[in-house]
Amino acid sequence: MTGLVPGWAVTTVLLAALVAANLPFVNERLFVLGPRRTPKPTAWRLLELLVMAVLVALLGRAVEGSLGQTSPLRWEFVAVWLCVFLTLAFPGFVWRYLRRH
Repeated sequence: MTGLVPGWAVTTVLLAALVAANLPFVNERLFVLGPRRTPKPTAWRLLELLVMAVLVALLGRAVEGSLGQTSPLRWEFVAVWLCVFLTLAFPGFVWRYLRRH
């Protein structure tokens, strides 16, 4: 059957999204490799979250392209992807801001 996406592709992109969504909240380095900032400002964390979302979306686009024809990106896809990415970032947000230190 054509049109079915192999399970490894979906699993890879979702695991990458889960890790990337939580990275800004669990470390104090800028973009994971940069200089250590203690404490890292919230604006940096949000910028990192946006950059990670774009990188994972590009990974998903590359995987989709390697499996066949890519579908056109419309605003609905971008809105849903950002909501999914923010949902995946919730555990890191809770760990950083809502737990008692």
